[in-house]
Amino acid sequence: MLTNVKLRLHEELIQELLSYSVFPDPDRLEQTIQQYETDDSLLLFGYESESVMVGIIGFRLNKERELVITHLSVGPESRGVGFGRGIILETIEEMKPVTLIAETDEEAVEFYRSIGFIINSLGEQYPETERFRCIYEVEEETLNE
Repeated sequence: MLTNVKLRLHEELIQELLSYSVFPDPDRLEQTIQQYETDDSLLLFGYESESVMVGIIGFRLNKERELVITHLSVGPESRGVGFGRGIILETIEEMKPVTLIAETDEEAVEFYRSIGFIINSLGEQYPETERFRCIYEVEEETLNE
């Protein structure tokens, strides 16, 4: 179940989950928290399973119904059992986007590919780090459910 957690940014669990999706740097985490606090277009939701917050997704949804994922993570103890896929599917169900877009690194690209995202290399954006643009077109019947 998705829960809006934008007003809970200073809770330890929310920060921990968010930290998994930013470079492990306390300054970077603080910058990310500040972005969510000051940018009204950024949304942040936690994903609960059996009343336990296991993951988080941050995104923007524009007027064209493109949902740009800015952060997505699942706690280490909850990985590999489908929560990431669940977060994506529930976000589609709740937000009704026509397209989802994410930029990621090589470590997460297979996750997006396994869900059906089309993957395009952006090349080496940082020294020795290839980045990828992942795009998912939501099927119309999914939007009408």
